[in-house]
Amino acid sequence: MPKFLDAIAGFGVTFSTMFKKRITEEYPEKPGCELCAWACPADAIFVEGADNTEDERFSPGERYGRVYQINYLRCIGCGLCIEACPTRALTMTNEYEMADDNRADLIWGKDKLLAPLKSGMLPPPHPMAQGSTDEDYYRGNIKPVTEDVT
Repeated sequence: MPKFLDAIAGFGVTFSTMFKKRITEEYPEKPGCELCAWACPADAIFVEGADNTEDERFSPGERYGRVYQINYLRCIGCGLCIEACPTRALTMTNEYEMADDNRADLIWGKDKLLAPLKSGMLPPPHPMAQGSTDEDYYRGNIKPVTEDVT
């Protein structure tokens, strides 16, 4: 008989939450990000997002990662963060033997994670390319501008 009461108590929790107001984000109507952090089963990614404004723009989209950290002490190399990223901002590397004598050195911030700028690239913040949309950036449709030297 006690097992029956345990089942009833469990259903009570289910029924009490079924009729509460849902607390969900309105994606895709209002796009956000930090999807990589949500997808990480090891909780190795910390993102603190912020909104871009016309005065302070750090990326072509509506939001940017004000704080972005990957804790390689926790990372299990599953790649779910890469699959979750709509902007293809994350990639895997062949460097997997990471060791250090200081734990803090294995928590990488944007200073260690960002790829170096190639020649002809503008450092952020910069305006979007003329005539482009957010979707062009996300899909990789933005091509470098080459000057015709004739």
